[in-house]
Amino acid sequence: MKRPTRAAIPLLLAVLSLPAPAVQEGENLNLSLPECIQKTLNNNLGLAAEVLTPQIAEAAVALAGEKFIPSLALSYSRQDNISASYSFLDAAGAAVSTLQNDYSSQFSQVLPTGGTLSMSLIGYKSDTTRQFQTINPRFGSTLRFNFSQPLLKDFGWKMSRREFILARNNRDMSEYNLSETMEEYVYRAKSAYWNLVYSRENLNVRRQSLKLARELLEKNKAEIEAGTLPPIEILTAQADVSTREADILEAEAMVRNSEDLLKTLMNLEAENTRAASLHIIPTDSPSVSKPDVDLDRALREAYENRPDLQAARVGMETSRFNLSYARNQTAPDLRLQASLWSPGISGTQIIYENNNALSGKIIGVVPAGGGQALKDAMDFRYKNWSLGLSLNIPLSTVFSRAFVAQADLALEQAQLRMKNQEQQIFLDIRTAVRAVETNYLRIQAYRVARENAAKKLEAEEEKLKVGLSTNYFILQYQRDLANALTMELKAVVDYNVSLAGLYRAQGKGLEMERVPLPGESGGPAER
Repeated sequence: MKRPTRAAIPLLLAVLSLPAPAVQEGENLNLSLPECIQKTLNNNLGLAAEVLTPQIAEAAVALAGEKFIPSLALSYSRQDNISASYSFLDAAGAAVSTLQNDYSSQFSQVLPTGGTLSMSLIGYKSDTTRQFQTINPRFGSTLRFNFSQPLLKDFGWKMSRREFILARNNRDMSEYNLSETMEEYVYRAKSAYWNLVYSRENLNVRRQSLKLARELLEKNKAEIEAGTLPPIEILTAQADVSTREADILEAEAMVRNSEDLLKTLMNLEAENTRAASLHIIPTDSPSVSKPDVDLDRALREAYENRPDLQAARVGMETSRFNLSYARNQTAPDLRLQASLWSPGISGTQIIYENNNALSGKIIGVVPAGGGQALKDAMDFRYKNWSLGLSLNIPLSTVFSRAFVAQADLALEQAQLRMKNQEQQIFLDIRTAVRAVETNYLRIQAYRVARENAAKKLEAEEEKLKVGLSTNYFILQYQRDLANALTMELKAVVDYNVSLAGLYRAQGKGLEMERVPLPGESGGPAER
């Protein structure tokens, strides 16, 4: 005749330190917490999409910086005009043909002060059939330097670099947002990992509880056969076995759900095509050590490290800059403009009789090309310059301050959001610290409850031996002990999840785990 023994109680109490068996036959994957976090950071599709955002923002910074790369412009045109002569000196009804070739090149540079500096070389060749020309064909070249500098509106280093500054701030914000997203995924990985630990250990507890119930059922059957127990007493044991079998079905479903969540979070299929059939075996045990938590230190670290707060600070800097830009745009557009240029002309000289072109009698030509015109222009043989001021006052900037008001309100909004973020961080830290402390105390309380439940079951089994108890009480105390074990394990897992939540609230989840980021030395092999 089989009966429960005291050995069954230590067996049930040892559940917390034993790995749970797999739910069903299949290949197992041993997984540590750091490996879980690494796989999540490397493989998660949602995180992979977020990683591209700073790269896009970095490209925008490079694009904005291209504003200060010099530009080169080239042009060429050829024009052939044929028209009736408008001069009475030409023959009646004569047509005049003029062939014009124009070319230009310009090199321009945007200056850090907001101005522009350009150098251009303009040239032409003109060949005409018009009468009485003294130089034909004629070549002309002009070397020109232009300088334009705003003195009020758009003046200054920051105004000229506005696109670059905004792009850089946007890049910084995207990097902080990525850090926040990574902190969130680290927390999710930890939470999913510890919940899988809980679900597997809970399944183990339920199976051990079912084993004890079946042992009691076998004992009852033997006692009924021996005639020492009424047959009706077996119904209680049978009902309890069925209930515990249902509990196992629920616990197995919880394990599968926890595995699926963790597989999806790690995108395990990216590494293993058989991921769907794998059973994840956590190799790390949850911590039960007393926390070293200080509220003031946690708040200080959160204010220093939280990526969302750092992003809010950058956003406020952007709003301040936009306000200064808006105020600058209300100033008149006063510009200093200066030019320096040198022309040159050359060509084939036509010599007329008595140096009189009206005679129409050509006695010789002196051929020449465009080289002399270009040389005269480059040597500044004929120096010309101009200096002036231009003033443009749009009436919209005089009678309307909507742009400034909009930027001012945006800055006020950013400041309020910053204060709200700081308040939220204060609340997050207090809540996280309280959760850690509470869950640690829960572990101690549930440990005592589990020890008492074990003692009650042991005492009730002794009473059953001498006929002072019934199946009902034994089964009840077995359930109480199983529930106490489950609650203690849940408190341990909640404690570890709350620690992860505290690290996330402080913005130091990655730092605490010391997990190499994707692409860093020591990380998983690149695929």
